[in-house]
Amino acid sequence: MNGMLKNILCSIVLLSAASSFSCAQEVSTATLKFKAPNGWVEEKASSAMRVAQYKLPKAADDTDDASLVIYFFGQGQGGGAAANIERWINQMKQPDGSDSNAKAKEETGTVNGLKISSVDVAGTYTAEMAPGSGTFYNNPNYRLRAAVIETPKGSYYLKLVGPEKTIAKWKESVSDFVRSFEFK
Repeated sequence: MNGMLKNILCSIVLLSAASSFSCAQEVSTATLKFKAPNGWVEEKASSAMRVAQYKLPKAADDTDDASLVIYFFGQGQGGGAAANIERWINQMKQPDGSDSNAKAKEETGTVNGLKISSVDVAGTYTAEMAPGSGTFYNNPNYRLRAAVIETPKGSYYLKLVGPEKTIAKWKESVSDFVRSFEFK
């Protein structure tokens, strides 16, 4: 029932002193909970769509840190797992010109009752720097790990991108992070 109609009915019910109709507001306060591992640097989220944003310090031989962001766009927003995984794979180009789909590792599993669909692919990172900007990254020897986390409130989207050695350095802590996901 939509909110306005329910408020009108509640007013009528209260006026007529009927007691069989509940006027409690239906609000879900549950969110995706997680614990960031030691060594990650929490950053201020750069947009309202970012639930969390972390810098994963670079490996000794790398020039850049990795970036991990969790997005939430709202219930029914952001697209399904397959479409997002395809988009993420297409953000990586292979140095030999081969298809990134052939190199991507996709997995589906469950963590604490939450369905998680993920992808892991290395290559040259070529995503657009900002939506609609027309300027693109061109970062060779990068790796992208991303996932769609399905919750009753809607899907959350995790995207980790950075130099291959840095992503490898944090591999176990990223896995621990994902295993910490709970919806409550």
